[in-house]
Amino acid sequence: MWPLSRTALLGFSLSLVACAAKPETSPARVSEFGRYEGYSKEAYSEWVRESHYVTMRDGVRLAVDIIRPAVNGKAVDQKLPVVWTHSRYHRTVPPAAAFGASRNLSVLKNGRLPNATSATPTKLDSQPAAAGAPKVVSLVDRNPALQRLIRYGYVVVAVQVRGGGASFGKYQGLFSPAETQDAHDIMDWIVKQPWCDGNLGMYGGSYLGITQYMAASTLHPALKAIYPEVAAIDLYDVVYSGGIFRENMLQHWGVLTRTLDIGTPEAPVDEDSGGRIRDSAIVAHRDNWNVIDEFRAARFRDHDTPSYAYARFEPASFLADMKQSGVAAYHSGGWYDIFARDETLWFANWGRNQHLIMGPWSHAFPDSAMGAERSRLNAIEQHRWFDHWLKGIDNGVTTEAPIHYALINDPGQWTWLSADTWPPKGVDNTVYFFAAGKSGSVSSVNDGLLVAANPAEAGQDAYLVDLTTTTGSASRWDNAVGQGPMKYPDMTPNDVKAVTYTTAPLAADVTVTGSPVVTLYVTSNEPDGDFHALLEEIDGQGVSHYVSEGMLRASHRALADPSWNNLGLPWHRSFKADSKPLSKGEVASLVFDMEPTATVFNAGHRIRVTIIGADADNTEVPPVGARATIQIYRGADHASSIALPVMRK
Repeated sequence: MWPLSRTALLGFSLSLVACAAKPETSPARVSEFGRYEGYSKEAYSEWVRESHYVTMRDGVRLAVDIIRPAVNGKAVDQKLPVVWTHSRYHRTVPPAAAFGASRNLSVLKNGRLPNATSATPTKLDSQPAAAGAPKVVSLVDRNPALQRLIRYGYVVVAVQVRGGGASFGKYQGLFSPAETQDAHDIMDWIVKQPWCDGNLGMYGGSYLGITQYMAASTLHPALKAIYPEVAAIDLYDVVYSGGIFRENMLQHWGVLTRTLDIGTPEAPVDEDSGGRIRDSAIVAHRDNWNVIDEFRAARFRDHDTPSYAYARFEPASFLADMKQSGVAAYHSGGWYDIFARDETLWFANWGRNQHLIMGPWSHAFPDSAMGAERSRLNAIEQHRWFDHWLKGIDNGVTTEAPIHYALINDPGQWTWLSADTWPPKGVDNTVYFFAAGKSGSVSSVNDGLLVAANPAEAGQDAYLVDLTTTTGSASRWDNAVGQGPMKYPDMTPNDVKAVTYTTAPLAADVTVTGSPVVTLYVTSNEPDGDFHALLEEIDGQGVSHYVSEGMLRASHRALADPSWNNLGLPWHRSFKADSKPLSKGEVASLVFDMEPTATVFNAGHRIRVTIIGADADNTEVPPVGARATIQIYRGADHASSIALPVMRK
């Protein structure tokens, strides 16, 4: 949903070397995770692009790019399978300036995007295409993973959603019913084209990943397989993690999409060489759905207005139709992505014909080594998936273990493992309890211990909430919306301002694989508050490395059962009627999960849980009139703890 860079919009590139033409020999037939040779022929080395408007059922015209294999500069006259994307962003490569502008929150008025009646800032105004403009750069031109598909005999199609780029219409919200129905209309159009053999797949990440799931829910018979990368299943839990608004992330994404909609003109389609038609489409974009205003108002999961309701828009509401579709899905995610939990939930709920890959990466902007690994694997696995489901090639992809995941050994080091289920067999919850200290590892407010047995003696730790605590401005959440590479600092300066519970140095490696669950027993002198729990690994030099996090607003603490398989994790319905203030003197139980991980806590290192009451760079200010004083209870009947999913040896 939230792109980080131009690379992210294109779907995560693969090294050009990997896509170079193979020698005219008969390579060995190899098809396994991360390797694919000899099952299909690399037949083309060129591609050509054309673009048109396609009219939807209600008369709205969407801009569409078609990129086809070519010989001597001419598209091949052959029916081929088609892979397509339904994009919220540009269907061609946008200029870097668009992403620079998206980082400037000064366009906000009192924290809001300009609305339909407000004057749009000059720097967001549309400009006509200049005469003699350079050649349009298509998604395929900058994405070797898509080039690989072209070379092996696929057509690639890129479609802009209504209200975006050169498409007409008004954007009506994330994954609106109109947008999803457009996907069905587009597929109807594609299968009627002379270059389509009737077999459709979909590609792309983030927003472009979620639109694949939504397209599957339309039950179009031609859609056979999808390869969604880093895609959400439950929008509420992304926008309001534990009921806490991810204000910074939504503001940046709102500015980015506003910039792309009206400030960075998309390339016009072929029949609009001067850009006048495109410019008339952009005029309607000024009235687009206001993401910041709409989500700020949608604080509870049962929010229902004519312009937005989670039940009508978010992917989880359409799981039954998606499963009925029979579409084969290869879910692709990363442990440091904003949708890490969602990828595991997709696998738990999709049913048959699916694979899952979970890498050691974030949403986008990975470092060079990690980026190369991510690009290489996704390109190969996408090719294998489409060859089987769209071309009927028996390459064995459906007979191997359906899950491949990276086990993180140390920062920048990982090992690939496979599994048949999630969590993998052999994982059991091991509970670590909060206890009195001192651990001697950090000069925090309390420097408590994390121990294997519940202390018999009851106790509590008082904490005057520090509103400056933060997970940093290079977090997984910043990474997802164009703010730069994810790079968590040493968390020790943050921990010093917080409540911490740390183990003694570990006698042996502890491998955590899955979603940790935190249980806090608390009181407060305020009727509400935000509780963030950070999971960290403390190395031999005392450096604190971020591993995962979870959070919950106290008033959202009521537990319920979702309509989907939630892997046994705690779930908060967060309806308005569920909201319950804290009562003075009454101990409240807060139970919430953390983002899943697959991490080895090395022998000699320590495990730490840090509790903070604010994440200044990433979430809204807590809903209290002043700094709250909280009590975290431990031991005996109020045993605050963390349950870690530990792999048995």
